[in-house]
Amino acid sequence: MSDLAILSGGGALPVMLAQAEPDAVRVVFEGVAHEMPEPVQLHSIAKMGGIWQALKDAGVTRVVFAGGLGRPALNPADMDAGMMSIAPRLMAAMQQGDDALLRLIVAVFEEQGFEVIGAHEVLPEICMQEGLFFGPEPDAALMEDAKKAQDILLALSPLDVGQGAVVAAGLCLGIETLQGSDALLRFVAETPAHLRRGKGVFVKMPKADQDLRMDMPAIGPDTVHSAAKAGVAGLVVAAHKVLMIDREATRQALEDSGLFLVGQVV
Repeated sequence: MSDLAILSGGGALPVMLAQAEPDAVRVVFEGVAHEMPEPVQLHSIAKMGGIWQALKDAGVTRVVFAGGLGRPALNPADMDAGMMSIAPRLMAAMQQGDDALLRLIVAVFEEQGFEVIGAHEVLPEICMQEGLFFGPEPDAALMEDAKKAQDILLALSPLDVGQGAVVAAGLCLGIETLQGSDALLRFVAETPAHLRRGKGVFVKMPKADQDLRMDMPAIGPDTVHSAAKAGVAGLVVAAHKVLMIDREATRQALEDSGLFLVGQVV
């Protein structure tokens, strides 16, 4: 058995990690939809002490978090001693942005002696590389739109708002919030034509000083389909700091839609 545990939420990334590390311990959580193949350990998020002990008993020294979990509703009556010990810090962090909550999760696992690693450390090949990945080369005006979107996201980083923005002809059409990229792109798709002066670009990048072990931004074919419906010309994402889920399906989605995808060092 590996010394690595995959703590899984929903989506394809945990499955990709399990395929890359077939001997890793696979942990899933009660009430959280997942696609992780058996064998798995099923745990309650409210019983964090039990999770830590089970991992230690299995010889785990490294953990990787992957997939969407959301913010669980916690009932104090369900908590074990381990969760009770961190509950005040957890409740305080949950009143802040995602970064504060994720940094706390890293901290409490490290306090238990685990090394927290990122999905990109297990699968470095899924990181977006620098340069044009697919599609027509964007012109200078589109790259100026991308630069403005990057500036907006960097300016908002201290407020822990989101990781994506759409700018067209210098106008910001939308900023990602807690609802995520798909919601942002649906909102942009509904923008009346008279408010748009061009197609523009969708930019995806981490917040400044974001801990990429826990929350590296990701794109995939669904992102491309949503961007196409939003009417943008293409996507510009942070090279080496954004995961690409299902490379071939993403390439096919770009070909079908006519959009471009560029990785840019930010």
